[in-house]
Amino acid sequence: MRQCMAHYNNNAVLIKRQLLVSIIKLLLEDKLEDEVDRIPYEMTKGADYESIRCCVYHDRSILKTRILARLGFSIEDYIEDGSSLVPQVRKALKRKKIEGPILTVLDEACNACIKTQYLITDACQGCLARPCTMNCPKKAISFSRNRADIDKAKCINCGICLQACPYHAIIKIPVPCEEACPVDAIAKDNDGKERIDFTKCVFCGNCIRTCPFGAMMDKSQIVDVINAMKSGKKLSAMIAPAIAGQFRATLEKLVGALKQAGFDEVYEVALGADITARKEAEEFAERMERDESFMTTSCCPSYIEMVKKHLPDLKSHVSNTRTPMHYTAEIAKKDHPDYGRVFIGPCLAKRKEGIDDPLIDYVLTAEEIGALFTAMDINVMEAEDGIAAGGNARKEGRSFPWSGGVAEAVKLNLKAISQFKSVPASGRGKNDSKTVLVDVMSSFEPVRIDGFTKEGVQTLKDWSLGYNTGTILEVMACPGGCISGPMVIANPKIALNQVKKLAEEGSHE
Repeated sequence: MRQCMAHYNNNAVLIKRQLLVSIIKLLLEDKLEDEVDRIPYEMTKGADYESIRCCVYHDRSILKTRILARLGFSIEDYIEDGSSLVPQVRKALKRKKIEGPILTVLDEACNACIKTQYLITDACQGCLARPCTMNCPKKAISFSRNRADIDKAKCINCGICLQACPYHAIIKIPVPCEEACPVDAIAKDNDGKERIDFTKCVFCGNCIRTCPFGAMMDKSQIVDVINAMKSGKKLSAMIAPAIAGQFRATLEKLVGALKQAGFDEVYEVALGADITARKEAEEFAERMERDESFMTTSCCPSYIEMVKKHLPDLKSHVSNTRTPMHYTAEIAKKDHPDYGRVFIGPCLAKRKEGIDDPLIDYVLTAEEIGALFTAMDINVMEAEDGIAAGGNARKEGRSFPWSGGVAEAVKLNLKAISQFKSVPASGRGKNDSKTVLVDVMSSFEPVRIDGFTKEGVQTLKDWSLGYNTGTILEVMACPGGCISGPMVIANPKIALNQVKKLAEEGSHE
């Protein structure tokens, strides 16, 4: 599967950020009800503005529906009739909690892309070999005036012609969101617009990452969090390890910036990751002692959705250990039972996990926190240093955001348990019991899924059928790990260096 690696920096993302900043500023100034309807006009005014669609009025209509998603609403059934958004603002400010689904499709923004097809370009040389024609299984390619042509009625979109052409004269025109979805949860309705089947969706965020028109949007919870702050509710922020890589600043600066933004306490989710790594190591050792064939990690909520909806045969192999977010929430609740708990991460699927976990009140993304800092004119690099609650996280817990980090953390904890574990084994006689040393480290054979690509999903299917090539499978829905999640705002390569630096500064006790 082809991934859009510049999803953190394109015009669709910039518009989303601009909307977030505008909404946050107005909310902080108690002006959201009065001025929400002016946001689309303010974003499209001026002689220099260039329409993206047919005209500025259509652009404003689409911006209006985007605001609904930023307010936390599904818009599939919304009909634009020119009415004010004020009633929706009031509903958002009164609700207790956002319910699922966590994704929404903007009909007006959807380009209704034509079905995936292959096209012959002017690069065709009309060569003598003509491998495109010779290898087409449906004889859908013919030549006219020394130029190849595809008969759409015969073509089955197999792509053999594209692979065969020596001049790369054949291109594939995809439907980006459909092609990116690893579970075929996206398809066109009768009007050609895309729809998400939530009985299949695993909330990986690939559709958000790849849609060039920004038609796939998450339902934001930023209004709920700010409204809670303004009402006097104290909040604990729980920052995922990947978030440290989103801002070019130290952890202390980030903690200080979050407190300046209104959070009363800040916890590293790496603390919970340390617990997850230790428990998964203990569980792995126990499973190997029971002669189980393999275990998979459990910290990626998108993977858990994949197992529930598509690969039930893997369920018994998934670690029973809870996620770092859950364990960090337990710590935060113990410290401050009356505080609301806000997870901050780069992930869409965490929103689903947050809805399902009673310990989590809200889930914010890197995009939303970045917009909050911008709206409040907070420069993270210049913020006063703050200290995260709960002490310094270990290097292992801070290593969770990149591919291979979870497995390595489990391995290090496995060494800490003991290289050898003693287990009782009964012989033939009644009193013939003895102790056998089991080398659990020699059983540790990690394999990793680095993103829900076609190859990655096929590996999951193979393991679900018993064709495992190792004993522990680390699963990451995002390519490269959480540092390239669908809601990041930093270049994943730069973010990775930042997070690895932070990991090296972690506790080594």
